[in-house]
Amino acid sequence: MIASWITRRSLLRSAASLSASAALGFQDAKAPRRLKVVVTGGHPGDPEYGCGGTIARYSDQGHEVVLLYLNRGEKSCPETGMNVRVAEAMRACEILKARPLFAAQCDGHAVVDQAHYEAFRSLIQAERPDVLLTHWPIDGHADHRAISMLAYDAWLKMGKKFGFYYYEVSSGEDTLMFAPTDFVDITLSETRKHAACYAHASQSPDKFYALQSQVTRFRGVESGHLHAEAFVRHVQSPGSLLP
Repeated sequence: MIASWITRRSLLRSAASLSASAALGFQDAKAPRRLKVVVTGGHPGDPEYGCGGTIARYSDQGHEVVLLYLNRGEKSCPETGMNVRVAEAMRACEILKARPLFAAQCDGHAVVDQAHYEAFRSLIQAERPDVLLTHWPIDGHADHRAISMLAYDAWLKMGKKFGFYYYEVSSGEDTLMFAPTDFVDITLSETRKHAACYAHASQSPDKFYALQSQVTRFRGVESGHLHAEAFVRHVQSPGSLLP
């Protein structure tokens, strides 16, 4: 015989409460995790051209994105601080809803040595990324190769705990021998990418965006989209972290 203090109404209330809790638990389990994404580039404009559509998709999904530039686009060394290239980068980041960060090296004077490995790793550690995107390590430009190696070393020294992907850029010859493992459909974010690249008005966007557009259309054909960006995921990197 059921004890007198347990009523049908209290049982129904308990069942309803358990059902609601279970439903909330299920929703929490399915809720997407907010990622911290760091995209490194040799110069202001490189991340935007190489994977601006992917950056826009990340930020539109509520993820935090940082564009980490190796230099401020100045040929002088040491750098003087604020300049046209920095202002353009800040505007491009605004369009992509990303945050700009600079690694304090100089355009065309990239240094890869123990001190710079450590300094760059400190920058990455401070950001605590879930995903790190960088240049293809055999790009034509020395600054691209430099930041690629700095990023790779940081990932290795930090235990390979976060996603690590390479992206491609094209100014005619920059990225060669690039065989993608992953694609991101940027058909709906291509206009934002276009705007971010054109924010770099001092860098001949009419010429360079046309070249990059050929790449995204080709990658789109490969992956079944109108426009796509391609990536190479390191074989030891966690997967399924692209938007």
